[in-house]
Amino acid sequence: MNPSVPGIPRDEDGPVFREPWEAQAFALAVALHEQGVFTWPEWAAALGDEIGRVPDDDYYRHWLAALERLVAEKRIADAATLARYADAWGRAAERTPHGTPIELRQDDLA
Repeated sequence: MNPSVPGIPRDEDGPVFREPWEAQAFALAVALHEQGVFTWPEWAAALGDEIGRVPDDDYYRHWLAALERLVAEKRIADAATLARYADAWGRAAERTPHGTPIELRQDDLA
């Protein structure tokens, strides 16, 4: 691992997350692995590639980029679909008051 990027932030109980999306990305990677979408060596290679590509980025941004890459490579969702949902979540986040859960609506996907 690149020394300028720390490993998973942890405490004595395990991984810790600064934002809910970090925990969700972590859980999604575990769930996709458990469903056989990718192996841990495939995951490690994808994450390592992302860290090497942009070494000063936030750890979970690397995590998310690796997930998106593997999902596209495994044809779970194509890049256009991923971009469409990212844009939809952005629109939903913009209208949501701080501290309120973000809710994705059908019109966000239009």
